[in-house]
Amino acid sequence: MSENTGAIRLLYIDDDRGLSRLVEKELSRKGYVVTSAFDGDEGLSLLKQHEYDVCALDHYMPTRDGMDVLPEIMALNAPPPVVYVTGAQEGRLAVAALRAGAADYVIKDVSEDFTSLLRSALEDAVVRRRLQRDNDRAQDEIRLARDRAEAMLREVNHRVGNSLQLVSSFMSLQMRHVSDQGAKDALRESQARIEAVAHVHRRLYTSGDMSRVAMDEYLRGLMDELSKSIGPDDGSPRLILEASPLSVSTDQAVSLGVIVTELVTNAVKYAYAPGQGGEIRIQMKPSDDGRAILTVEDDGPGLGLGKPKGTGLGGKIISAMASGLRSGVEYDGAHKGVRAQLVFDL
Repeated sequence: MSENTGAIRLLYIDDDRGLSRLVEKELSRKGYVVTSAFDGDEGLSLLKQHEYDVCALDHYMPTRDGMDVLPEIMALNAPPPVVYVTGAQEGRLAVAALRAGAADYVIKDVSEDFTSLLRSALEDAVVRRRLQRDNDRAQDEIRLARDRAEAMLREVNHRVGNSLQLVSSFMSLQMRHVSDQGAKDALRESQARIEAVAHVHRRLYTSGDMSRVAMDEYLRGLMDELSKSIGPDDGSPRLILEASPLSVSTDQAVSLGVIVTELVTNAVKYAYAPGQGGEIRIQMKPSDDGRAILTVEDDGPGLGLGKPKGTGLGGKIISAMASGLRSGVEYDGAHKGVRAQLVFDL
């Protein structure tokens, strides 16, 4: 609509000059600003030069009919909605016009009902176009707000990841100045826990989805980090990962990463003698009931008295993380070594 007057600017394309004058007369009384074009080419020229709120297009015109002109109108940059005007017995043309992009159609005659029906169709088309534009603007604003929020969240994850990496580096420096082996081991285990959490944040700020973590990719990166801490020697245990492409929330990923780190660290400490080698197998797969199963197992001497070794701080951390997943770690007594399993909801 005209910003100055609020009037609807109508381009009426029809070779019937008498009917064009009637439309201009009747609609001008209702506050319209009506411009007439007497063939399709003149109408297209006016549409390219001026801005209109709506266009009415007649079907039968010399040289080219409305169905020839309509696609060219629709191809213009930001064309106005088009109300197609057809003969009384030509419903098939109206349907074809709607399929070609017309907003509505009106049956053409010379009675007063025609201008009334035309006005109703024009105003409805204008209102729908305005609502569509308002919706598009709202969607653009939503997308912009979402993009900003994702950018901020990505930056937060980036900074958290960097901060945790800095803490891990401080712990490495501290270990170099500690002579007590027990203290060194405690620092190393704490460092592994921090790395498990940091790896989630690194995964998030490099991912397209800021709310979910692909566990197969996350565990693969975590195993690389743990392998480095174990050492590349031939006598070191080998970490073997088998992970299905499962996606979990960020909170679940943190809990699972810490649990895996604790169980793998425990297996490294107790499953095999120094230089013995051996395998530590980590598996994550979906279960038949729509949940997921995490398994960490080795081929060592097992639990002995039926309780996991190293059940101090590490055991408490495992229990706390599993509780956050509304689950618990269970140990398979029939397995030769240690087999720890956790079943959790996706």
